[in-house]
Amino acid sequence: MTRTPFYEIHKRYNAKIVEFAGFEMPVEYSGIKDEHMTVRNGAGVFDVSHMGEIWVKGPQALSFIQKVTTNDAAALQVGQAQYSCFPNGKGGIVDDLLVYYFEPQKYMLVVNASNIQKDFDWLVSQNDLGADLENASGKISQLAIQGPKATQILQKLTDTDLSTIKYYTFKVGKFAGIDDVIISATGYTGAGGFELYFCNEYAQPIWEAIFASGVEEGIKPIGLGARDTLRLEMGYCLYGNDIDDTTSPIEAGLGWITKFTDSKQFIDKELFLKQKNEGVSRRLKGFEMIDRGIPRHGYEIVDVDGNLIGIVTSGTQSPVLEKGIGMGYISNAFCSLGSEIFVLVRNKRLKARIVKMPFI
Repeated sequence: MTRTPFYEIHKRYNAKIVEFAGFEMPVEYSGIKDEHMTVRNGAGVFDVSHMGEIWVKGPQALSFIQKVTTNDAAALQVGQAQYSCFPNGKGGIVDDLLVYYFEPQKYMLVVNASNIQKDFDWLVSQNDLGADLENASGKISQLAIQGPKATQILQKLTDTDLSTIKYYTFKVGKFAGIDDVIISATGYTGAGGFELYFCNEYAQPIWEAIFASGVEEGIKPIGLGARDTLRLEMGYCLYGNDIDDTTSPIEAGLGWITKFTDSKQFIDKELFLKQKNEGVSRRLKGFEMIDRGIPRHGYEIVDVDGNLIGIVTSGTQSPVLEKGIGMGYISNAFCSLGSEIFVLVRNKRLKARIVKMPFI
């Protein structure tokens, strides 16, 4: 089991620690609902140091990224980030990721903790262009400071004008007295805020500076439990649940990160283009419960006659809506907004309806 540089701090805060992707990670501190609402209304700090960082450098860096990702990295300007995914050559997804453009011939890929070695091995296997690849995951720590009060808390700690860092852009600057901190206006909560990347040795002083700065705003540490409920309210995919090696980005509603420009050739392009043009038999859709109940990953979805029409990929009780919400792959005939479906919860058929995401 691997521990992030913040492990002892989590213990000090009496976090409930669980195994996640080979790491000992905090799942909750004060309780998932309390932490969830703290992020929606104030500011919370997530240790996301378990995420992976892979550098892609050299004259072939862009060409390589264009080959192995679905989005169009050529559209990036220096200082921009982009959401994308790796197709696996069989119509599925190796992982979803962020692409950061630092300078010509220098990019950083941020990947999921559970897929770090898998992703790096995949990239190495596809690297016939001679790009320079480095798995720097073990050297870099990451904190996500999310919520409407995040900016005012962090601005006290840096001369970088955070208002100039627009959504999905980033700057490198001094933060809490530490040089070369990556300050990125990204996150997976839909509540606004920033993600910070820095060398492991600065983990404790940066954490302590953020919490000292955020006392008046009621800043709190947030665990993986609330991270999951927050992303689900926004309809964001979680790898291993909503997308995996058997799901295509077209099925998953990720056509917006799958760019079919003439200048971009990428793995599985022709297959995905065919799916886009001809349609797919199932799609990832959001639904909210009409009957009282909480949908969970793996629950079956049926029609009014009890015929199997889909499967729940993610589900929870929404702390904001105070009702059950979920996502799942559902047969095309039942994908229209407002369509009634039924989720089997402990052999009870509970009514739900297809809704547009995000849920809030």
